[in-house]
Amino acid sequence: MANYTEEQWNAKKIDLMEKCFNGFADLGLHGTGIRSLAKHCGYNASMIYTYFDDLDDLIIQSTEYCMSRVEDDFMDEAPSNVEDLWRFIDEIPYWTAEKHGKKYRLMYQVYSHPKYREHGQKFFKGVDRRYTEYAKSLEGNLGIPYQKLTPLIFILIRTCVHYALFEDEFYMKSQIEVLKETLELFIAKYNPEDGIIVKE
Repeated sequence: MANYTEEQWNAKKIDLMEKCFNGFADLGLHGTGIRSLAKHCGYNASMIYTYFDDLDDLIIQSTEYCMSRVEDDFMDEAPSNVEDLWRFIDEIPYWTAEKHGKKYRLMYQVYSHPKYREHGQKFFKGVDRRYTEYAKSLEGNLGIPYQKLTPLIFILIRTCVHYALFEDEFYMKSQIEVLKETLELFIAKYNPEDGIIVKE
C-alpha cells in the first residue's frame, strides 16, 4: 500500500473489480487470462496482480462484489408500499435484463463452475439472509407477514434472473401472473383496508 491511503487502495481495488468483471462479461469467462483482461480494461497485468493473488482470486472477489452491487441496485428499485407494487412487478424483469443481463449470465458461469461452486453457495446464503431482512422491512408497510413475503421476493428475483438469462417471455409472464394473484390474496387477507386489488 505504499504511496496509497487505505481509502485510495480500496477505491482502486473496487474500480479494478468492476472493470474486470465487465471485461469478463464482454470477453467470456473461459479462455480469458490476466493479460488479455488487463489489455481490455486498459490496465497492465502487474496492476491486477498488485491487488489479487491470481486469476481465481480476481474472479471470486469481483463476482461477489459486483453481484452484491447488482443486488443493491435491484433493491433500490423495490417498492415500499402497496400502491407501487404493481408497477414494480411489471417493470422490473425488463429493467433487470437490460441493465444487468450480462452480469447475471457471467455470475451463473462462475458459480456453476465446480471450482467456484462453494463460493456461489456462500454468496446465495447471504442473498437469502438479505432478502429475508428486506421482507421484514416491508412487513409494516404492506401489512403482510415477512414469512409470506420472503418466498414471493425469491420468486420475483428468480423470474427476473431467468428472463435476464434467456428472455423467456412465456415463463416470465406466467410467473408474474401467479405472483400478482398471490399478492392480491395476501393483501385481501392481511391488509383488506387498503382495498388495492389490481387485476389485469
